[in-house]
Formats: sequence, C-alpha cells, structure tokens
Amino acid sequence: MSANPSETYALNPQTYEWSARAFRLVSKWLRVNLKLHHERGQLEAGDIFLFNHFARVETFIPQYLIYDACGALCRSVASAEFFRGNDSITRYLVELGVVPNNHPQLLLLLAGEILKGRKVVIFPEGGMVKDRRVVDEQGGYSVYSRKANVRRKHHTGAALLAVLLDAFKAAVLADHARHRYDRLHRWAGELGIDGVERLVAAARKPTVIVPANITFYPLHIDDNILQRGVERFAGAALTRRASEELLIEGNILLRKTDMDIRLGDPQAPASSLRWWQRWLLRYLGRASGPLSDFFALVPSTDRWDNRLLARGLRQVVGEVRDRYMRGIYTEVTINLSHLAAHVIACLYLGGSREIDQVLFRRMIYLAVKRVQGHRGLHLHRGLRNPVAYDGIIDNRCGGLEHFIHAAMHTGLAQADGELYRFSDKLTATPEFDEIRRRNPVVVYYNESAPIRAVRDAAAAAVAEAPALAATALARLQFDDELLAFQWDRRRYTRSKHEAINRQETATESGAPYLLVPEQPRRLGVLMVHGFLASPAELRPFAEQLAGRGFPVMGVRLKGHGTSPWDLRERGWRDWLASVRRGYEILRPFAERICVIGFSTGGALSLLLAAEEPHGLAGIAVCSVPVKFRNRNLIFVPLLHTANKLFKWVTSEEGPFPFRVNESEHPHINYRHIPIRGLYELTRMVDTLEHDLARVHCPALILQASGDRVVDPKSAQIVHRKLGGHRKTVHMVDADRHGILNEDIGETRRLIDRFVDDLAAEVETRTD
Repeated sequence: MSANPSETYALNPQTYEWSARAFRLVSKWLRVNLKLHHERGQLEAGDIFLFNHFARVETFIPQYLIYDACGALCRSVASAEFFRGNDSITRYLVELGVVPNNHPQLLLLLAGEILKGRKVVIFPEGGMVKDRRVVDEQGGYSVYSRKANVRRKHHTGAALLAVLLDAFKAAVLADHARHRYDRLHRWAGELGIDGVERLVAAARKPTVIVPANITFYPLHIDDNILQRGVERFAGAALTRRASEELLIEGNILLRKTDMDIRLGDPQAPASSLRWWQRWLLRYLGRASGPLSDFFALVPSTDRWDNRLLARGLRQVVGEVRDRYMRGIYTEVTINLSHLAAHVIACLYLGGSREIDQVLFRRMIYLAVKRVQGHRGLHLHRGLRNPVAYDGIIDNRCGGLEHFIHAAMHTGLAQADGELYRFSDKLTATPEFDEIRRRNPVVVYYNESAPIRAVRDAAAAAVAEAPALAATALARLQFDDELLAFQWDRRRYTRSKHEAINRQETATESGAPYLLVPEQPRRLGVLMVHGFLASPAELRPFAEQLAGRGFPVMGVRLKGHGTSPWDLRERGWRDWLASVRRGYEILRPFAERICVIGFSTGGALSLLLAAEEPHGLAGIAVCSVPVKFRNRNLIFVPLLHTANKLFKWVTSEEGPFPFRVNESEHPHINYRHIPIRGLYELTRMVDTLEHDLARVHCPALILQASGDRVVDPKSAQIVHRKLGGHRKTVHMVDADRHGILNEDIGETRRLIDRFVDDLAAEVETRTD
C-alpha cells in the first residue's frame, strides 16, 4: 500500500482563509475590476477548472474566486521551479494547495482531492501565452513553447486526469455492485477517504471539467511606477522579459483594467465517449495493483494489449483535450479592441495600407452592431452599453482612442491628415517576450481569432461601411437608444432600489420611438418629454403627426422611463445630450426638423435651438419652466448639498434623497422625485434664461393661464427674451400643467398649424 501523496503537500484551510481575507483587503486598493461569470451552476458542478494563461495574477485569482463564491478549497498545479528548496514562499504555496507539476504521483494526488470534494485548477497551456496566438495555419489549437522554441499542442494532463478518474469511478461502482469490498477498502485507505460508502458516493458523480477564459481589457503598454522603480533599482541586471512583465502586469494591477473570468459549459468526458472508449475505461478498471500504478499508467510495451491500450487512451485523451481547449477559447469576452484589431487585419490583408479616419471609425461601429446581433458571443459590457462606445463615429469614444493611441505609440499606425496609415510592423514578429508591448494589435487579434463571428463581423463591416446609407446608420443609432434604455432599466433593479421602484405607478413604456412613414414628408418632428415623464407622454400626438406623413423621433431624456434612482444619477446636460442624439438620428429622414417640447422638454428644446443645429426649422414649446409655483424650490440647493455631504461622510444615502410627487399623470410620471433631479432642473433654468437670446428660429409658445406647476409668467419671459422675430405666445384657458398631453384648449391643433406652416416652407424650397 502506498502512502497518501496528499500528506506531503497538506493544504492548510487556515492559510487559505487568511489569504482570502488579505486578498479582499488588497483588491480594494487595486485598479483591476474582477468579474466572474458563472450563470449555469459551474462552480458547484465542476471538478477540474481549466484557465488560459496571460498574466501572473491568473495563477492565484481563480482559486480565490471559487473559494469566495462557494467555499470550496482548490488544488492547483505550478511549475516545479517554485518548489526548489524549503523557503517560506514554497511552504506558503503548499499550504494554499499548490503542487509541483513534476510530482511523481500528481494524478493520484489530484484524483484523491476531487473524490474528497475539492476542486482542481489547471492551466493546460503550460506557460504564459503572451502573444495570445492559439490558432495555427490549419485552424487547430497550439501554443508557443519557450523551451523548445516551437509551437506545440496543449498539455493533456487535465484530460488524462479526468479519463483515469472516470475509469476508476467505473471500477469502484463495478466492485460495489459485485460486493467486492476488499479492494474498495484498500482504495479508500490509499486515498484518505473515510469509508467505502463515501468512496462509492463520490464515484457516482461523473467527473466534470469546466473550461474558463480570462480576458483583460484594456491592455496598457505605457510605463508604470512599479516598472520604473524596479528598473531604476536593478539597472542592467533586469532582463527584457522581466521588464516587459513588470510593465504589462503592473498595469493590470495599477491601472483600471477589467478582468473578466467566464466559466464555460461543464463537460463530462464520460458522457461523450463512444462504445469502444467506454470499454477501454472498464478495461483500465480491471487493474488490481496499487493506485499509484493505475494513475501513473505506464504500461509495458512488450505486450500487444498494452500497446493497444496506450494507443486508445492517447486518442481518448486527445479528444477530451481538444474539446475543452475549444471551450476555453470560445469563452473569450469580446471587447472593442478585438473588433478594431480585426478591422485593421481585414484592411491590411486586403491590400489597404491607408484608410479615411471617419470611414475607419464607421467600420468599427458597424462591427459593434454586428456582434450585438450574435447571441452566441460573450460581449464586454463596453459593447453592450451604448454609453461606453458612444462617439465612435465622431471620435469621442475613449476605448477606441486608447486603442488607436497604442497602435500609433508602437509605430503600427500613424495619423496623416484625414487618413490612418498602417505600418508593415503589423506583420513583423517581435520576440515572444516583447509582443505585448510592441504589437498590441496582433495580441488583440490573436485572442479573438478563434471566434468566427468576430472575424465575420469585421469583414462585413469593412465591406458595408463605404456604401452605408445615412438612414441605415441612423436606424443603428436609434437601436443604441433602445439598448441604452434596456441597460439603464436593468442597472437600477438591485435590492437597494427595490423599495422605491415597488412604489412607482408608471405603467407606460419608457422606450424612445422612431416613426417613419412609408412616404415621409420633408419636415421631421422631434418630440421631447417633460421632467419625471418618458417618451410615452407625447407618443399619442407623435402618432398623429406620423399618420400625417411626418417622420417623428421621440427622445428619452437620460434617467427617465426607468427608475427614480436612474434620474438621481443624471445632470441636466445629460438630458440635453439625449435631445442632441435624437436630433442627429432624425436628420437623415428629413430635410428640416421642428422640435416640439413639453415643460422641461420645452426648455431643453430651446437650449438646443440656441446651438443653431443644422436643419432646424422651428420649435413649439409648452409649459416651459422659467418660474415655478412651488416657492419651496429655493431650498432644493440646500437639500442637495446636505445629501452630498451626508453621503461623503457616511457612504450612506442622504437624509432627503427623494420626495413624493403627486402627478397629473401617474401612469407616465415617476412617483418619487430625486432631490438631485430638482437641483439639476433649477440649474437648467438658470442656463436657459441666459441662452434664450441666441434662439432665432420660428417659435410657438403655449402656456396654461392657471398652470399649477409653472408660473404662467414664464411664457412671457421666454417670448420677451427670444432673439428671433417670428415668435408667438398663446395662452390656454386651463388650470392644468399637462395641456399638450391632454390636448386642452386645442393645443395640438395649434401646434399642427405651426408644423404645417413650417412644412409648407420646406416643401416649396428649391435649394
């Protein structure tokens, strides 16, 4: 009987717990943002967890996350070089469950741990794959071997462990069925398992492999303080390899970096075996020697059956290995830099060495929209939240700017007037230890190369962008507005938001809308709703206008139509940006645009008009707030400041985050008003009064004489301060604020007449 190999490398649960607590503390100070995706019960079901390897932080973070999520202790395998000697680092690694890859009974040790309910973490690539190149010219998977200086297939240790463990389990169950308890007792003793029944219970569970992918984004290649400090101290003694690793991996920890760890679908090798492969496992289970021989599996080759056995086992293990490597590489989290790298590759390999900058950005935007429509891809949140990639086309997207800066900093591309020019360095091959800092474009390309949908999206974007119609682009941008609405709505559904959300009364959809008739007229109409409401507020009138042939866009002001918590995070400039986006989306569908705004939407319409956007025909505004009926609004800045101070001191919500709103239209408006929202409203009004003089387009101003929210004097103030000459005020005899929503005093007919006059002017234009 052989000694239990795990006794030599005894895992210490106290060290594990202490390390987890220390990492929780340290992680708060690091800039790496960890995100573990495991929506399908992989943590509980998995036995062997396999990860790709790009940075050193990967070698300890998975174990911590598994332990933190489900309390399971992990064994992991590391290079034998870390176990030379008996220093404190070696002892610490051993107590954390790390074992050397040259352990003579490695498979037996790991199998025993799995049978006792622990997890095993393995990096089947072996070394660190700095170039992220895993697809060879034939489309198969391979990696670079630093020692041999050649590309090789991935290690099969994890596959061999799973196959042998399933063979052992089959033997345990067979012996139990035949009441052969002598061997079962011996096996339980060798493995350190308390009793035969526990061994049998563990054997009934198929061995499950969970392939996982770790994706870092973005890849920072600028110097950092850690690298500079070590280089200054070590001088010439610091190798290029060490310097590169300090730069890249120091930036992962010290600069804002997303680390997405995505667990793939669990794989049970035993369930996918063919008949002869199942027979092979049963044959393996007939071995009666010590388990060390069984899990070492070094059959003599002097007998034909042993040679046949070894050949069959190699085939089974190779198939299992290929299956889980495919699982690892298809779990990559696709980000904006992946798409940009593939667009560059399509252009470069297609013979283009230069590209118009605007066209290049449009290609990347089209690639983003393409991958969003592919359900099988795992997209980084920067590709799912339109706010993150907003401004790609007009060069205001931070993620794309970072990518382009890296490409130009490394000499892979340069800006030349209105063009980007690509260098032949893109296809040069830097030394393996230099590629992350010398050619980040290729690193991003290689990482996403196994994903065909990414390659196809980039190719389609490059082909479609030059002839893309303006209306087609606008529809894609409108889709972004819908995605942003859905993103914001999901974001504010956590437990801390539940109490307020549960009391909300709004039942109408808060989504924006774009209504384009089959034969649209030349004038378009932009609808801007009021404070606390949503696009639904003006939709009935919008549908009437669309029915008369006018293209109509109903914008959603940021923070509205989702949750009062969302509005609490927004400023009035966010609302104005929403109006600007809606205007730009509508422009391709009409030669000129009339903006119709209600209440706060009217104020925002006036602010937009003050910017004199191209194609503006006129504005019609209702119930614009310049002065309010409620005199208590003078205290809003004080309450807002109190909330900010309270949260700054205590990290808790302020004493006055919301107040109840008694709305005229509770099915559309929020029931709770964020104090921050009221504060932003007062700031917007202050700005409006200063900007009215810059409004010169035709304007219709409507106001209820007995408005209970807005002081009716507001209409006269707006009329007096407007800079144009074509301006009309119409007072409606009503004591309601929502005169447009309720169509009081034929408000809509008055606006219809104004819109018709503008349309007539547009339709008689010949320029």
